Amino acid sequence: MLTLFEIAALLLAISAFFGWVNHVFIKLPHTIGLLVMALVTSLVLLLAEHLFPALSITNTMQSAIRQIDFYSTVMEGMLAFLLFAGALHVDFDFLKDQKWAIGILATVGVLISTTIVGTGFWFLAGLFGIELPFMWALVFGALISPTDPVAVLSLLKSVNIPHSLEAKIAGESLFNDGVGVVVFTILLAIAAGSSASGEQVDAAHIAELFFVEAGGGVLLGLFTGWIAYRAMATMDQYSLEILITLGVVAATYAVAIRLHISGPIAVVVTGLLVGNRGARIGMSEETRKHLFEFWELIDEILNSVLFLLIGLEVLILTFDPTFGWLALCSIPLVLIARLTAVSLPIISLSRILPFTTGAIPVLTWGGLRGGISVALVLSLPDNEFKPVILIATYAVVLFSIIIQGMTVKKVISKTVDPTLL
Repeated sequence: MLTLFEIAALLLAISAFFGWVNHVFIKLPHTIGLLVMALVTSLVLLLAEHLFPALSITNTMQSAIRQIDFYSTVMEGMLAFLLFAGALHVDFDFLKDQKWAIGILATVGVLISTTIVGTGFWFLAGLFGIELPFMWALVFGALISPTDPVAVLSLLKSVNIPHSLEAKIAGESLFNDGVGVVVFTILLAIAAGSSASGEQVDAAHIAELFFVEAGGGVLLGLFTGWIAYRAMATMDQYSLEILITLGVVAATYAVAIRLHISGPIAVVVTGLLVGNRGARIGMSEETRKHLFEFWELIDEILNSVLFLLIGLEVLILTFDPTFGWLALCSIPLVLIARLTAVSLPIISLSRILPFTTGAIPVLTWGGLRGGISVALVLSLPDNEFKPVILIATYAVVLFSIIIQGMTVKKVISKTVDPTLL
């Protein structure tokens, strides 16, 4: 049994090695390269274990990965710092200009996609002779519909797109994961029988859960963000101000979990406040430089470990090959749902708001899925429906990060006016 320190050391060492190999030889985008190498390594180790059962290295890696609770690691640990780091670097003025588009894409868009994916997945499962209740199909729709802020913000660092379009993509990804988690929680409660007592979840209770979790997250984020930048304005000591941001992020997310409100939304709002208003009135130029560089480094390190874990998690998962065709069909289904969820709001808003040419294809193809979807599917209770949802989720996530992530530059170059880049 490896200790927590040994597991952390193993993951950091593998991340560093794979990162070096990718940078020197493979030359894929950093996070995509780590995911691909981890996935290939996992498959090679599984093959080696099958051919040479006496090898202990595969067992050692499997033992280490099994000790990691992926859901808790991502949703109750890494995500708070990744979201804060992402929000910290987003210009609030750009978000404010695009607030209606971002708000509708992050809410209505998620609901549209959840409905289309869930209905389509249920229909496809029936075609392939797989018994899957409609509510469990909707659970899959909820966990796969939000774009992953970690994957999307990592992507935005490597592409050149118009500021208005970048704001929509970044803003949607930062907020729709919080909305998506709330929708997922509600649908899972319904699918699993609501609660241990068997009480029904009515429409009023669903609405209350949605607005309390999302609204509570916004209010908590405003409060803790205000405290953070007001405290930072009383000093000019960058090391202490960095410590304040670390403390505020951890405390905000922990309080949100305890109060059963949206932690992701809370830390995003906190990051926007500290990165914009706090940077203007609460930091010197030296502090601003050190603080932003520190959070960039945190973002890179955690991103590397997260994408590595997505690939290595294959070592301990069991995929039923009988669900393979349904998993493959889930990829175009999710893309069609994403296209619809993006097109309907943009076409409706285009009558009153300007949109960059090519916004629909870029938002559709650039809406990557990643660690949040994997974490949510792994959090499902063990039952007869989890295996099919698991393999479909992994198929969509791997296609999204590897194929979409590597080709989105071509989509941008072919659809966006080059004079706007």
